[in-house]
Amino acid sequence: MLKTADPGRTSPRRFLPLCAIAAAAALAGCGGGGGSSSSALASGVLASTPRANVPPDVELPANAMPLDVTQHSVTRYPATAVGTGSTAQTQDLLTGGIGKTGLGAAAAPAYADAANPTAAELRRNALYSNYRGILDPSAAGGYGTFYGPNVATDGTVTSNEGLIPGVEYVASLDDGSGRKRVVMVVQIPDSFNRDKACLVLGPSSGSRGVYGAIGTAGEWGLKHGCAVALTDAGKGVGLHDLGDDTVNRIDGTRATRAAAGALAQFAANVTDAARAAFNALLPNRFALKHAHSQQNPEKDWGSDTLAAAQYAFFALNDHLGNRGGPRMNKSNTLVIAGSASNGGAAVIRAAELDKTGLIDGVVASEPVLEMPTATGYAITVGGVPAAGQGKTLADYVTFGNLYQPCAQLAAPMAEISIFNLMAINGMNLGRAQARCASLAAKGLVSGATVAAQSADALARLKAYGWTAEHDQMHNSYWGLGNGPILSAMYPLAYGRFSVLDNVCATSFAAVSLAGAPIAATATAKAQSFATANGTANGTPATPVYDASPGGSVAWQFAFSASTGTQDFGLDTALCQRALVTGTNPVTGAALTAVTTPTAAQSAAVRAGIAEVTVSGDLRGIPTLIASGRSDALVPVNNNARAYTAFNAGAERNSRLSYIEVTNGQHFDTFIPLSGFDTRFVPLHVYFNQAMDMMYAHLTTGAALPPSQVVRTTPRGGTPGAAPALTATNIPPISLTPAAGDRIGLTGTTLAVPQ
Repeated sequence: MLKTADPGRTSPRRFLPLCAIAAAAALAGCGGGGGSSSSALASGVLASTPRANVPPDVELPANAMPLDVTQHSVTRYPATAVGTGSTAQTQDLLTGGIGKTGLGAAAAPAYADAANPTAAELRRNALYSNYRGILDPSAAGGYGTFYGPNVATDGTVTSNEGLIPGVEYVASLDDGSGRKRVVMVVQIPDSFNRDKACLVLGPSSGSRGVYGAIGTAGEWGLKHGCAVALTDAGKGVGLHDLGDDTVNRIDGTRATRAAAGALAQFAANVTDAARAAFNALLPNRFALKHAHSQQNPEKDWGSDTLAAAQYAFFALNDHLGNRGGPRMNKSNTLVIAGSASNGGAAVIRAAELDKTGLIDGVVASEPVLEMPTATGYAITVGGVPAAGQGKTLADYVTFGNLYQPCAQLAAPMAEISIFNLMAINGMNLGRAQARCASLAAKGLVSGATVAAQSADALARLKAYGWTAEHDQMHNSYWGLGNGPILSAMYPLAYGRFSVLDNVCATSFAAVSLAGAPIAATATAKAQSFATANGTANGTPATPVYDASPGGSVAWQFAFSASTGTQDFGLDTALCQRALVTGTNPVTGAALTAVTTPTAAQSAAVRAGIAEVTVSGDLRGIPTLIASGRSDALVPVNNNARAYTAFNAGAERNSRLSYIEVTNGQHFDTFIPLSGFDTRFVPLHVYFNQAMDMMYAHLTTGAALPPSQVVRTTPRGGTPGAAPALTATNIPPISLTPAAGDRIGLTGTTLAVPQ
C-alpha cells in the first residue's frame, strides 16, 4: 500500500519494490549505491535554488532543490582509512571513524594541531561530543550492552565497532534574507535499500548543531539502513566573537566574518562601527546563533524539519542517479520523525504542520512542548489534580531561575553526592542563603529563617508544575547553569533582540576563575564547533551579568544592586522574569516605557512566545511520546502530560500514546556521575524501543502500545559506584500494561497512576 496525502491513512505502510515497477530506462539506478561526488568541495557551493515562496509542506518537481537551499558538499565516508601517513584518517557516518570504543572513551580524539583543527577533525569530534552529550556513555550505564554502535537492531551485542559507511550531503537553508542559516546534513548509508526505503528526520536537541541528534535519530536510522536527515533548525554553534569579528563556518572551521561570507554558521547583524562601540563598553563578548539571530528560530523548528525532509529526497535521488526516472518521494519512502528534547518538540511541530502526509510516524523523547494554554484540560496523578500545568518554557524557566537557588536548601534536597552543588560552579552555601534572604526581603518568599524560606520556595515550584520527584533535582539542574543559561538566552531569541541591545544587562563571554569576562583563547574558539552545544555553557561562552555592582561578572558570582548581596544576581533574574510576564515580579505593576525591562521589550518577547506554541493537532499521524517522570528541566505537567490532555481536545481520533518512565530524567549524560548513577535509568533505551515499535507498526501493522507508566528500578548501590544496569532495571514498554500502570483519558482529563 502506497502512502497517500490523506492524514487518516491506514497503517501499515508496506514497502513497494521500486525496481520491480520501474521503467527499463530507470533500471540503471536500481543497484547499490553510486552516483555521488567522493569529496567535499572547497568552494562550499554546489547548487542553490531560491524558493522563498514555496512552503516546506508542498512537494516539489522531480529533483528540484527545495526552498532556498545551498548545497555545500557531498562526501563519501567509507569507514576505512583514507590518506597515508600522518594524514590518514578513518571516517564514517555515525562515529567519525572512532567507533564504539572511541565514543566510549573519556577523552575526545586529539587534533594534529589543536589551534588549527581541520574540518574533518572537527566533524569527528563533533560526532563524539554530540553523541555523548545525549547518552550515558558508560558501560555500567548500559552503553555497549543496551545501546551503542555495536548493538545490532535486534539487540544482539556484537564485538563490531559499529562504523557505518555511506555518503553525506551538507547544505544550508535560508529564507532569502541571508540571515536564517539553517544547516542540514543528509546521511545515506551504503545499506540503504530503495526497495524498503526509509528516511528518519532528526532535528537537533537543545541548542546543538547539525549533529545534535546523531545518537538518537542518527544511530537508529543508520543501523536500520535508513537515510537520516539532520538539521540544527536554526540553532547550533554559531559563535561570533565581537572582538576579532571571527565566526564558525558551516564546516566548523573559524574565519573572519568577511572571509566566511555566506559560509558562516552565524554572524550578528551589526555594522563594524556599532561593533566597535559595543566592544569599547563591553569587550570580549560573543553573539550566539540561537540567542542573537533575530529570527526566533524556535517558531520554524517544525518547518525546518520538513524542509530537511525535502532536501533529503533531493539528496537520495541525486545519489541514486534517478534524474529523469522514478524517484524517491513520500509515496514510496517510509518517513519517521524522531528526536529528543528540543528535537522532540521539532518533530511534534513538524507533524502538526504536515499537510501532505509526508510523515508516517513520530517519536518524541522528553519533548519541550510549548503549551498555548493551561486551561481546557486537566491532569490528575493518583486521582489528585496536578498543582500546575501547561506553562511555556520561558515561563517556568524564568520562574525556576528565581526560586531554585533557594529551594535547593530545603530539607528534601539533602543528599551526599556530586550533585550537592554547594562547591561546584562557584556556588556556595552563603550565596544560596543570600538568595533566600533577598527573596524574603522582596516578599517573594515567606519565613524568617533559611529553612522556612527554602521550604516556601520549594512549595512555590511545586505549585508551578514541578513535583516531589524533582525535589533532589533542583540543585543540580539549576546549579549546572540551566536556569541562568536558558533564562538569559530564550527571552533574547523570542524578542528578536540584537546582541547590541544588552537586554537585562546580560551578555556572553569567556570568564576567568573569578568570573570576570576575558578574551577566549584561540584554541577554545577553534575547537568550539566540536566542544560547544550552542548554549552559553562555558565552552567558551558564559552568561555575564553586566549590572552587578563592582563590574560585569559571571552569573555564579553576581551581586544585586537592590540587595547589596552576592545572591546570584537576583536583580538580573527578576528582569528576565519581567520580560516574560510583562509585569514587575515584586510589585505586580505593569511595565512601562521607562522600566527595566521596558514594556516594548516584554511585548516583543511575549509575541515571540506566542509564535512557538503548539496546535495539539497531529493530523492523524501515529505518535509516541516518552518522558521521564523525574525530569526537572522539562517537567511533565508542563509538557508531555499537558500536551497529551490538550491533544485529546484538539484532535479527533488521535493516535498519540504517552509513555511515562519512572526514574527517568532529562540528561542521560549525567547518569555516570555520583548521585545520579544510583537513582536514575537511561531514558534513551525507551526512545529506541519507541522507534522500534513505530517502525514495526508502520511496516507490519503491529500494534502500538497504549499510554502507560513504565516502572523502572534504579541501580542503587554506592553513589559513584552503582552496579551495572541490567534488564531488570529497565522493563520494556508493554503492549498490555497492567491496569495500575495505564494512563487514561476521560474527555480531556489525563489520569496518570501514581
